[in-house]
Amino acid sequence: MTSDVMLNVRAAVLTRLNEPLDLWEVNTNPLTYGQVLVEMICSGICGAQLQEIRGEKGNAGHLPHLLGHEGCGAVLQVGPGVSRVKAGQKVVLHWRKASGIESDLPSYGSSHGRVGSGRVATLASHCVASENRLTPVPDDTPPELAALLGCGLSTALGTVEGVAKVKMGESVLIVGCGGLGANLIRACKMAGAARIGCCDIHPGKEITALSMGATEFIGLTDTQFPPLRYDVVIETSGNPEAISDSLKLLGPSGRFIMVGHPKPTEELVIQKVDDMFGGEGKSITATQGGGFQPDRDIPRYIAAWRAGVLKVDAIVTHRFHLVDVNAGIALVRKGEASRVMIWTSEPYSSIKLHHV
Repeated sequence: MTSDVMLNVRAAVLTRLNEPLDLWEVNTNPLTYGQVLVEMICSGICGAQLQEIRGEKGNAGHLPHLLGHEGCGAVLQVGPGVSRVKAGQKVVLHWRKASGIESDLPSYGSSHGRVGSGRVATLASHCVASENRLTPVPDDTPPELAALLGCGLSTALGTVEGVAKVKMGESVLIVGCGGLGANLIRACKMAGAARIGCCDIHPGKEITALSMGATEFIGLTDTQFPPLRYDVVIETSGNPEAISDSLKLLGPSGRFIMVGHPKPTEELVIQKVDDMFGGEGKSITATQGGGFQPDRDIPRYIAAWRAGVLKVDAIVTHRFHLVDVNAGIALVRKGEASRVMIWTSEPYSSIKLHHV
């Protein structure tokens, strides 16, 4: 394919805040410097998509636009200047920057007019991505593993390893047992945590949490936590009350890690400031994706998976075709799923990549 070919794309488009996504036929424009055209295989649904649907990511004035930031696909064509990937390669699509060109934002045409996009948008049959949002992986890498490495799994591993620095034998509490929470349980298990607590407002998450490796589950009907203490608390919900209340559960010299993002206008309250000075002093850290660096980390995570050290079974609990993307989003919103995977290629199987 040449760089001036225009392609018809089926995409999930956010056209109105707090409404279901629309499935539109859009078309790509000729690739510009640093852009890559990718045929999508599958894409995970992240909590960030729910925030975008609510207009909490600074996106309210940029409708209509495409969504999705973790996925697996096959490179169809590369634009001018691209050297990190080539046609035929299987790639991870991620929101964190890797090396390579930071391209201009792509735009798509449609019968409704121009459709905007970020530098990666995975909830579509095809995606125009910036070179630095792609990392090539071996052809035999399972698509769902590759997609998870685009955000949920890589964020969890980076948070536990590089930010929380969980040590063997320590205790960890994970607040929120959605897709990210499930990944965090597995990451804590890999790090050798002795106690892995998980709490969620949905009591039905208990079976999932324990099966993933949690040693205890706290079902919450409100924000009242039991009087337990942990070396590390990792908060994924972004709920200010949950953050404030779970701070109380830090043990002496404990580390509190904020992964979930509160709404931009919300405030956080530390209820007992003196409590933060227990032991040698406690810490609060906010992290962006666990500091995940795609160039460095994706190859070693895949190596860990091949060695049987990294377990990813049961992280994905539901799978849908792109046409049913709103059903997947509804499950995530209701707290009835861990990771939901949207398939745009042949569904639910490891696909042999054909070279273009």
